[in-house]
Amino acid sequence: QVQLVESGGGSALAGGSVRLSCAASGYTFNTYSWFRQAPGKEREGVAAIDSDGIASYADSVKGRFTISKDNAKKTLYLQMNGLKPADTGMYYCAAGPGGLVSVAASYKYWGQGTQVTVS
Repeated sequence: QVQLVESGGGSALAGGSVRLSCAASGYTFNTYSWFRQAPGKEREGVAAIDSDGIASYADSVKGRFTISKDNAKKTLYLQMNGLKPADTGMYYCAAGPGGLVSVAASYKYWGQGTQVTVS
């Protein structure tokens, strides 16, 4: 079965760093992404990486976050540096065929989420 499991979330101070991981199993998709959602707000795309390793980022995180993957370990990562309180939210990894990678509706498979709180 397809399964995505996030880990690595927690609390951090502003300016700090957190690395999230997403262990994937069951199938290899073209695109893997990280989304986040704060209370009362819509889910937004944070970063995406395609089968060629090409990454894309939301403007709000460019220069601070890095998405990567280890194909052998079937694990997706999100390195978050220079954290801001606005980065607080539930972070989800998602897998899909590609296309509009920043749109949540493009993905059919999601992890359960991991909370990141920055203060």
